[in-house]
Formats: sequence, structure tokens, C-alpha cells
Amino acid sequence: MAGHNQNTSPFDVVLGFDMETDIGSWTPFYEGLINGTPRVLEALSNRDVKATCFFVGQTARDHPHIVHQVQQAGHEVGCHSLYHETVGQTLFPIPGITPLLDREVEPRLRLATEWVAEVSGVRPVSFRSPRLFGSTAVCNALDELGYVSDASYPLYHYGERLVPYHPSSADWTKQGDLRLIEIPNFADMSIESQDPYGRDRDQWPLFRTESAASLWRHIERHLKYCDDHGMNRPVLCFYFHPWEFWDMPEGLIHYGEGAVKPDDLLIRNCGDYAISQFAELLDRLINHGARFLTAAECAREWHESDRGKSDLN
Repeated sequence: MAGHNQNTSPFDVVLGFDMETDIGSWTPFYEGLINGTPRVLEALSNRDVKATCFFVGQTARDHPHIVHQVQQAGHEVGCHSLYHETVGQTLFPIPGITPLLDREVEPRLRLATEWVAEVSGVRPVSFRSPRLFGSTAVCNALDELGYVSDASYPLYHYGERLVPYHPSSADWTKQGDLRLIEIPNFADMSIESQDPYGRDRDQWPLFRTESAASLWRHIERHLKYCDDHGMNRPVLCFYFHPWEFWDMPEGLIHYGEGAVKPDDLLIRNCGDYAISQFAELLDRLINHGARFLTAAECAREWHESDRGKSDLN
């Protein structure tokens, strides 16, 4: 492992992998999960870095050997909904995607939790909502189910919570009374957004569509932004997917009674280039002094230190 750069302010990193079908909900296939996961695990193992893998309940049931591979490598197994459905509030419209009603959230998350636990033998305590579409109902349900962390907060959209925090039972985007710790997902907050949803601040999947160096420039800018706003140890939470590390099909993808054509950014440079740039990103983070935590470790540290109760923004 490369040496640390002592001139960089300390920061923590939570690496999250959403364990789902290829290209999210756009296909029913699992080539990426089956073939991409071992490549990710090797890159992490070579650098002694731990991560959190958020499993869709159905994915865990259909591919238990992948769950066990993740566990044997020493990573945390979390939950990512039952069928990759929208469990929270839709931030922007997606054709054919209808969110659950609030009253449906708790029973669906309970079942998803049970499915992941049945396969892994360990009840998951970390969650991420598909597409970062979280909500107050989701946080309340997770708190009731005993989760310690939720990595759903889209910093690019709300732009307020720079650090992990205890969300409110009345409004999950505000500081509040839940034991759950909400972990914001990385976005370059130095950017003056030109997008109505703030998506140009969200730097996924820049490491793949451009390069690790391109993403690193945004990381540096965000770290400076955090320093300017009094964050003495920022947390950078990233989201990746195993399908990004396996060649994804181009053009129309046909199944069932029709076909879909994913946007270019979803499939560009998946496979060899993505894994090489991911490895470079890890090396850059390591060389600049990052401390890697699982989502659960991050949450417990913030809870125990009481930092999650302090509004530092």
C-alpha cells in the first residue's frame, strides 16, 4: 500500500456497492454481479480496503454465493430494498418507476431485511435506497427495524448535510431524534449547479466515463469546500455497482415484451477500463490519507462520539 500524504487534511471514505441487476432496473440480468464482483473484491483485497455491499433482497436470494464471497472477503453486507423498487420520494421522473406508498415501506423493508439475513446469516444494519430516493418514511422504518446507518442522502440535491447526522422523524433531511445515522453521498458542493435537481454536482460515474483523475479533481475541490465550512474530518461516501466492472451491452437490450436503450453514461467504459480507474481512485485516496470505514463503522463512530447530534453546517 502506498504511503500517506501528510500534507492532506484527514478524511474518511465509505465505499458502497449496490448489488443489483445489470444497469439498475433496466435489465433482469446479473452478468455484472457474477463477473464484476470478483474483480472489485480483488481490487479491494490488494489494498486491504473494506467496503459495504448493499444487496437487493431478491439478488441475495438468487445469488447466495456472491453474498458469501463478499462476507469471506471481510466486507459488510447491507440491504438495498426488496426488488430495487423506489422506496422513498422520487427526485426526478423515471418512466415506469412508481414509488411505494408510505404505508408499504416498513413491511417491504422488513421482508428485504429478512431475505438478506437468511442468506448471509447476519441481520443487515446498513441500508441504501435505490437511486438515493430516500424519505422520512424510509428512515423511520429503518430506525424501527434496528438499522444503524442509511447511505441514501443525495447531497447533490438537498445540498445541506455535509456530514453524517441523526435524521428527524418528521423530516429526514433535517437534524433530529432518530438513532439511525444518515450518511450523505459524495457530491462536489463547490459547483454552482445548473441542473434543476443538482445532478451536475453528483460525480457518479465520472471515474468511468472520464477517469479517476477527473473525479479526483472534484474530490479535492469538495474537501477544500468542507475545510472552508469547518469540517475537520469529512466523510466521502461513494456508490458503485458491480455491473460497471463488466462489459455492458450497447444498443437495444431486449427481454420480455420489449426493449430498452440505456443512456450512454450508464454503459460507457464498463469493464476493464472501469476496474483500472477504480484501482487508480483507490490508490489516490490511500496516498492522500483516507481512512476507509464500512457504513456501519462510520455510523457507530458518529453515534458514539455524539458528532451526529451536532449541526456543523
